[in-house]
Amino acid sequence: MAIRKLIYHTLRFHNYPRSPPVRHYSTHSPAFSTPHSTPPSSPSPPPPSFMIYDSLAESVKSKLNRLENPDPRFLRYGSPNPTLADHTSILSFPATRITTLPNGLRVATQSNLAARSASVGVWIESGSRFESEERNGVSNFLKHLALKGTESGALEEIENVGGHFDGFTSREMTAYYTQVTDRNVAKGIEILGKILQNSDYSEDTINSVRDVVLREREEVGTIRDEVIFDHLHATAFQYSPLGKSVLGPLKNIKSITKADIQDHISTHYATHRMVISAAGGVKHEDVVEQVKRVFTKLSANPTTTSQLVANEPANFTGSEVRIIDDDIPLARFAVAFNAASWTDPDSIALMIMQTMLGSWNKSEGGGKHMGSELVQRDTGLFGVYAVAKPDCLDDLSYAIMYELSKLSYRVSEADVIRARNQLKSSLLLHMNGISAAAEDIGRQLLTYGRRIPFAELFARIDAVDSNTVKRVANRFIFDRDIAIAAMGPIQGLPDYNWFRRRTYWLRY
Repeated sequence: MAIRKLIYHTLRFHNYPRSPPVRHYSTHSPAFSTPHSTPPSSPSPPPPSFMIYDSLAESVKSKLNRLENPDPRFLRYGSPNPTLADHTSILSFPATRITTLPNGLRVATQSNLAARSASVGVWIESGSRFESEERNGVSNFLKHLALKGTESGALEEIENVGGHFDGFTSREMTAYYTQVTDRNVAKGIEILGKILQNSDYSEDTINSVRDVVLREREEVGTIRDEVIFDHLHATAFQYSPLGKSVLGPLKNIKSITKADIQDHISTHYATHRMVISAAGGVKHEDVVEQVKRVFTKLSANPTTTSQLVANEPANFTGSEVRIIDDDIPLARFAVAFNAASWTDPDSIALMIMQTMLGSWNKSEGGGKHMGSELVQRDTGLFGVYAVAKPDCLDDLSYAIMYELSKLSYRVSEADVIRARNQLKSSLLLHMNGISAAAEDIGRQLLTYGRRIPFAELFARIDAVDSNTVKRVANRFIFDRDIAIAAMGPIQGLPDYNWFRRRTYWLRY
């Protein structure tokens, strides 16, 4: 019975007229067979465009097309195609935006809109290195003129809004900067523009500033550390502009005129040798627009800093200067080698070597890392400055030269790793405020032409190992000439040949 039913249903299924599905074949075929319709004939073959293989091919093509041209809205963070990842915005954090105006003036900012204050400054490639013998000291004189203010009382304006204005001059750089609240950034930029372009250069003001500079020179003469480093530069870079003092000789200070000041401004205060940096509660676009509006009277002298340096390069001379003064209780001396410039690839290794040598101050009771102030654009000085009792000079000199020479022969990897960590911590701790950030931006743009991110700087530091330290020490220390400056009761200090002989070891 069951077999009979199975045969019946099988025959019924084969004899039932069926039409092809609408989605695959022509829509002219009837959907159902009715009793009044004619018996259906066998279905006609579908057109070639609706062949099952063609449909599969079209489906595959559409899927491939979607893979090759994906919708960017859904594949922003998960694209199946490998692409070159750009992590510049992350590695360069905090971001420094730089805009170069048509006149060559560079504007750089580091925004932190959560800060309620801002630091804005102008950094200029101008200093005692770029002065002639007759005008040595004019950069520092001009800085004091700027601090004196303008005829319209620009400094009073910055004080009225609770701001602070200051400046400094070094051998290769001059800076003027102001600290204001975030609401008074425009006022700070306006004051900087007035001071640089509309300072008071009347004879009465110049004479008043002359007295200030003369008093400053007397005060600096009592700071023995400053005197030692001035003598060190003078003997190491004798007969070259880098050996000049920032303050200048006494006769120059007494003879500086209005014409000297104006000529210095027109020559060195050029737009392509200046950087305006701002950090804190500032907006880059606003700062750029304010600088365009305010700084309109700057010099356009085409002479570049590189041309000035090439015309008068800094030549190192192995020599010494000794000033015996028994009235001073302690002896002070500095021993320095000719070293690398800021842009030299080995400057990072020298910083690590400086950290390895360390520093110690009796009043502080411990060692600390101190940044070098002796590095210049195309050269530098690397060495040790020491203060000691007169009866300790011999032993102290031996210890200093032994540690310096040892860097060429024996360096442990543990000491290098420790120095790398200390150097990185020191650099990070230095950037502890908006003023330090604005200064760092200005200095790096004048030195490197860009701001080096911490990620890149730390990668350079981590790339230095013990072999690198020994190679750099052999380049700058091993059997090299030295410069010595000493003052005080230094009769017990060994002579120059003694120091020169201990720049290398005799090893058999």
